[in-house]
Amino acid sequence: VAGAPAQAQNYVLVWSDEFNSINTSNWTFEVGGGGWGNNELQSYTNRPQNVSHDGAGNLAITARKETYTGPDGNRRNYTSARIHTKGKFSFTYGRLEARIKTPTGQGLWPAFWALGDDVWDVGWPECGEIDVMEQLGHTSNQTHANIHGPTTTGGHWGLGRTFTAPSSLADGFHVYGVTWGPDSFEWTLDGQVFSRYTKADLPAGARWPFDHNFHLLLN
Repeated sequence: VAGAPAQAQNYVLVWSDEFNSINTSNWTFEVGGGGWGNNELQSYTNRPQNVSHDGAGNLAITARKETYTGPDGNRRNYTSARIHTKGKFSFTYGRLEARIKTPTGQGLWPAFWALGDDVWDVGWPECGEIDVMEQLGHTSNQTHANIHGPTTTGGHWGLGRTFTAPSSLADGFHVYGVTWGPDSFEWTLDGQVFSRYTKADLPAGARWPFDHNFHLLLN
């Protein structure tokens, strides 16, 4: 993560994780199998079978088909992992990017994203959501970039674009990034811009919730 004042052209690195280990000073493991607002089929765990260091300088998040009952009592047929930086690192405005190799396969939904730090107080979509990268395992040549927020009448709005690559993005590592300013977002894949949105692009009745600290999530 790089931070800079508005209008500045040069960034200063303010936070990073090279995943030489799983640093619990940076990340918290979320656990549970309640569906997470998306009717997700897995239980998220903190087990090394689902989240570990691969020994080659990478974080490995692994989805597994297995029957598992988590500490919340939910019995699920799949497991995976979700980690976040809430309470450990958050930021407002700057450049956010990660080098990621995604999986491929029906039912998989890898994501690198951010939520407003007030999510536990005001809920979603009031907190705002920034999706740097989302992919669906059955269309692994596509990556999705989105923002979500609330409306003035208590509803939800979302804006997003899909980039289609010439081959599967699961074949190797790619750098997914977003530059977040006071009134704009710009997404990149391997340094190439493929999507932009500003406040002016919001639909009628939409509120812009991107003026406060956000924390990071990987799942």
